[in-house]
Amino acid sequence: MLPTESKKALSFKRYIEDGDLVIVYERHDVMKPVKVSKDGLLQNRFGVYKHSDWIGKPLGTKVFSNKGKFVYLLAPTPELWTLVLSHRTQILYIADISFVVMYLEVVPGCVVLESGTGSGSLSTSLARAVAPTGHVYSFDFHEQRAACAREDFEQTGISSLVTVEVRDIQGQGFPDKLAGLADSVFLDLPQPWLAVPSAAKMLKEDGVLCSFSPCIEQVQRTCEVLRSDFIEIRTFEVLLRTYDVKEMKVETGAMIVENHDEDNGGQRPSKRKHISKDDNAVSLDNSSTATSVVMARPCSETRGHTGYLTFARLQCLS
Repeated sequence: MLPTESKKALSFKRYIEDGDLVIVYERHDVMKPVKVSKDGLLQNRFGVYKHSDWIGKPLGTKVFSNKGKFVYLLAPTPELWTLVLSHRTQILYIADISFVVMYLEVVPGCVVLESGTGSGSLSTSLARAVAPTGHVYSFDFHEQRAACAREDFEQTGISSLVTVEVRDIQGQGFPDKLAGLADSVFLDLPQPWLAVPSAAKMLKEDGVLCSFSPCIEQVQRTCEVLRSDFIEIRTFEVLLRTYDVKEMKVETGAMIVENHDEDNGGQRPSKRKHISKDDNAVSLDNSSTATSVVMARPCSETRGHTGYLTFARLQCLS
């Protein structure tokens, strides 16, 4: 699947305006989305921030509160939006999302079908991948979830790239009007095998399907159905391990002198002896100094199993 040549460049707003959505960043695990209003205020543990001070500033700006404490104002990118969005359902996170976008071969100009929409975490990344000339058609059987997703996409500025419809894909299948138009299909359903025949009709020749399932039994049943129309069936589990990198002060103890066997008659290394000038008393040098070092260690809270990703390519009839 080759990338489509775009006829217009995709541009991003660089300066904050009244009504924009920004991500207020305190630290890597404390962020929140805020809609900017010229009369609005943000209050947190650092003090009070006036929205009027934000308007006209470039994204990425450090802004200060009445107490002199600061936060950063960041753009609502798909990576950050995934971390701050409202969880209406269980969502996909960055590790799975990046894998899905890569293996579905999503590039600018692609048409992607998604079921179900859920909280819109994956939809946001798909929209950026297909921009500016592609489109994402997302379906959810729950009307209220679909309405909330539309509001989120409007706020994040991707509503022109994503169409959300209320439809039970497991029971009704995808709309016939999309038959043969999709480059990729993504399924996040309790019974994805029921939607596979419909998905096959939607895909172009050589199109790719992905099914996300938390249980291996779902994967087995889906693979059984995929064998009739698909090839290159593969299942992956993505496990991400993150590390904390910090600069720390480390106390270094007294110098250890390692005497080789030939020097000390085979004895173990020992601390250097220090002789006092006053009374010639023999003592051990236990002096210590603080040294600054950069250390990396695994995070105490690491996500384990999220789900299985099954990919398959539509078999060409010719």
